[in-house]
Amino acid sequence: MGIYQPSDDSHVFADFLKKYITKIQHSKSNIQFLDIGTGSGILAKIASEFMSPKNITATDINQTALRALQKEKFQTIESNLFENIKGKFDLITFNAPYLPRDEREPKESQLATTGGERGDEISLRFLKQAKSHLNKNGKILLLISSLTPTNKIEKLWPYNIVARKKLFMEELQILEFI
Repeated sequence: MGIYQPSDDSHVFADFLKKYITKIQHSKSNIQFLDIGTGSGILAKIASEFMSPKNITATDINQTALRALQKEKFQTIESNLFENIKGKFDLITFNAPYLPRDEREPKESQLATTGGERGDEISLRFLKQAKSHLNKNGKILLLISSLTPTNKIEKLWPYNIVARKKLFMEELQILEFI
């Protein structure tokens, strides 16, 4: 399995994360950061510009991606969402697979892009598990698309849309959960 290379969604999230960490660092200096589904590690690498690598944990189900990040001295955990995660964090990020299933898409790329039949299933599983890994006053940032249904997400956990970017036939949105 190859490493998911950053695409438009990854770059939108990375640009936002730079500004976001700068803002929250003023209120907490020793942020514990968890990047779920890290892929290329773009978000973990952005976080490392602002905090010690010992405070950054990057997770993925892709061993190849994790080995590449280990070479760069990142702490990594092979995990399907929170399956192998222990502890609590101040900031959890997830650039979730968010598209509805499209049978025409190759199976390997579906792993990185498809969030389930409707597109929200992986995000819902993530949010249900995330609550028990969030420190008091911690925050979660989740990137989804306007193609992702949000009615179940809203019922599960209220959020604020903190960033938007229109692309072709969709709008990317970064949701903040507190």
